[in-house]
Amino acid sequence: MQRDAVEDASEGASTIDRLSSRPDGWRRTQWTSGAFETAHRPMTSVVEGRILSPNHLIMATLSGGAERHEISADGGHRYDGPDLPSTVSFLPAGCERRLRLHNVEWRWAAIALDPAKLSATARASIEALGPLSGSEDSFVWNMLAEFERLDALEGGLDTIYCDTMSLALILYLARRYGGARMKDTSIRLPAWRLRRVTEFIDAHLSATIRVADLADLAQLSEGHFHRAFRATTGQTPLEFIHGRRVAMAKQLLASSKLSVAQMALRVGFLSPAHFARVFRSVTGQSPSQYRRSFHL
Repeated sequence: MQRDAVEDASEGASTIDRLSSRPDGWRRTQWTSGAFETAHRPMTSVVEGRILSPNHLIMATLSGGAERHEISADGGHRYDGPDLPSTVSFLPAGCERRLRLHNVEWRWAAIALDPAKLSATARASIEALGPLSGSEDSFVWNMLAEFERLDALEGGLDTIYCDTMSLALILYLARRYGGARMKDTSIRLPAWRLRRVTEFIDAHLSATIRVADLADLAQLSEGHFHRAFRATTGQTPLEFIHGRRVAMAKQLLASSKLSVAQMALRVGFLSPAHFARVFRSVTGQSPSQYRRSFHL
């Protein structure tokens, strides 16, 4: 397998992006559903920055460490403690982590997994995981250390090996760390997932929005997403979408002379009658009545 050159690093290599200083000896090997990367850092008094990746990131400190590792992540996750050899972390795709390292000297490795290219089994398992930091885990450490050894020895990694071992790693993490989290958080969406879904809805109000697409965006099954969304917002996804569309329609009714039929299409309703029914159910007025209050 061809190893990527450092100068060709993609945006997916977010484990080293957006930091105050770059590590040394960075190398990266990519396969269909993911990538492996590793690097080392000489003694550095302070390293700070953020990690934000479209991929799920599984990270491990192979050797060395940091005197103190301060972490905060979307959804309220926090960690403040030492970073030791065999310390592992998990960061879900699209979840931002802010970090500050004190007196760090280490070699680390990471596996980045593309959510869209994972098998159904892997996707279902990884949904159980939220951000994880500061856990000492010899199983994960040994697996990433073996990736690093083979990559250095053979100048790349075999695709089948990577896919197989990545699935085993996902299943292990979900079983060990996902169960308790699922009991605590399965009926609520973390803030970062809710923000991602809300931003998508607001950007596509004039188009067809399917709950299945929102669930994919949140990396949850449709049923799980529906329950979690309702528990978090007090509304079903459809009620929430209708509310955003009505809010947009109210702005247009107050500032434009579009007809009700034109307005319905502009805010994503297929018919004026449906638009009028939803508008009345939300506001207690018809679109025409609401417009008359602005003398338009």
